[in-house]
Amino acid sequence: MIILATLILGFIVGVLILGFILSGPKYTGSVTDHFDGKKFINPTGIKAKDLGDVLKWMLKRKHGPWKEKKEIPFGDKPISTSDKLRITYVNHSTFLIQIKGMNILTDPVWSERTSPFTFAGPKRMRPPGIRFEDLPKIDVVLLSHNHYDHLDLPVMKKIFDIHNPKIVTPLGLKTFLEQNNISGHGDLDWWDEVILNDSLKVQAMPAQHFSGRGMYDRDATLWCGYLIKSSEGNIYFAGDTGYNEKTFKEIGERCTPIAVALVPIGAYKPQWFMSPIHCSPEEAVKIHQEVKAKISIADHYGTFPLADDGDEDPKEELVKALEKFNVSKEQFLLLKEGQPMMF
Repeated sequence: MIILATLILGFIVGVLILGFILSGPKYTGSVTDHFDGKKFINPTGIKAKDLGDVLKWMLKRKHGPWKEKKEIPFGDKPISTSDKLRITYVNHSTFLIQIKGMNILTDPVWSERTSPFTFAGPKRMRPPGIRFEDLPKIDVVLLSHNHYDHLDLPVMKKIFDIHNPKIVTPLGLKTFLEQNNISGHGDLDWWDEVILNDSLKVQAMPAQHFSGRGMYDRDATLWCGYLIKSSEGNIYFAGDTGYNEKTFKEIGERCTPIAVALVPIGAYKPQWFMSPIHCSPEEAVKIHQEVKAKISIADHYGTFPLADDGDEDPKEELVKALEKFNVSKEQFLLLKEGQPMMF
């Protein structure tokens, strides 16, 4: 019994130490309507589920089916630059956005796992649509928050070393990147904006989610979406978000015209657990309508098994939702990885 108790105690201590090591720096700043001085708060105050709910979910999980599809070929090497809007879906929440002579990456992920470890954690089930080495010169990286499936640190280090882009982050992430020898532009609060060039600006948008890389930095840095402002129509990258009517109607009122919206549709089951942080396909269609996007493109599905929906569930339920809300498939696109679209 003594040996068993010692082993259990050692495991608990090890987990606590690892949780501390993995935790990132905490943002410090003035209290606002979405920062209480220690933690950030969602627009409606809703919170991600707590540890008790996590354990309940883990014990009662019903995994949907996933099939590994590593044989899928890469897309063609992207063109070096584009004046018109050209969007290529890479995978998960990663897009290559080419517009006005600038190449912009959102939440770049090329690693095999979305985890602090190379041997454990959600495994890549489909290859990225573009080879990393085929990327054109990257001018800007937009990071929505610090979760491992959105802030892929090894890939960010490679991007910084090769491309030295401007890196736009929500409040608190600049310090984390600098601790890992990556320098960016600086942090933005919701609705803050920064100039990219003479023709483009980027503005941080409110989102409904949470943050944390370890056990001691929960909600200690901000999460956001982004609006790329262009005279030919804005591009809205929703990042990772749950649904609430207030946030997206406000974005629709303040950010028109939105030519293209990039909206997540996956990692939403079971909805009792995931709905505060991830929108369902039906909610994604509501976001499309409420932000008044001319065209939306689905993301955050089919690459990493993060929740209980199977790899085909988000696509199938999106088709049903489009029919329900009388939105055509041409208005809400499911792009093949590596497939560029001109707008």
